[in-house]
Amino acid sequence: MKHTIVTGIAILALFSVSFAHSGRHEGSAKFTKHFNETLFAISDLGQVSIEVLLDEKEYKIGRDMIGIVIHDSHDEDVEDAKVIVTVTDRTEPLKVTEKGEGLYLVPNTGLPKDGAWKLSISVKKKKVEDGAAFAFPEVLTNRMPAGKYDAGLLKPQKTH
Repeated sequence: MKHTIVTGIAILALFSVSFAHSGRHEGSAKFTKHFNETLFAISDLGQVSIEVLLDEKEYKIGRDMIGIVIHDSHDEDVEDAKVIVTVTDRTEPLKVTEKGEGLYLVPNTGLPKDGAWKLSISVKKKKVEDGAAFAFPEVLTNRMPAGKYDAGLLKPQKTH
């Protein structure tokens, strides 16, 4: 009888732990920033991370292009998404081309070179609808090193 009670408690405890970890936990998502010289943000709702490659120093993206690497809350590549990139004072979104493995390319010819402006990136795929904004020139001075970041501890970048 005692053995049955102990076994029952052990099974109940195991079930409780498994059930507690079966759901999605927004605050526990981990995201990877792959490069040091890039811009990085966890989206407003914590559904995706967005890493912006401004040049070819660390990854070949092509001349006059910026790269955007997008990962979901499981730190997996987001492919086949609708990615909308807008720039302050431009009425039309920039053209976005998907290259695969979570990499999207945008010609940088329409990006301002000086002054204060904002690059907004929104991602739509199935139940994911989220995005982040990068305020220039401030974002250039607050680059984080490559590594893993916890969505619960890293707040999305504030923009004005």
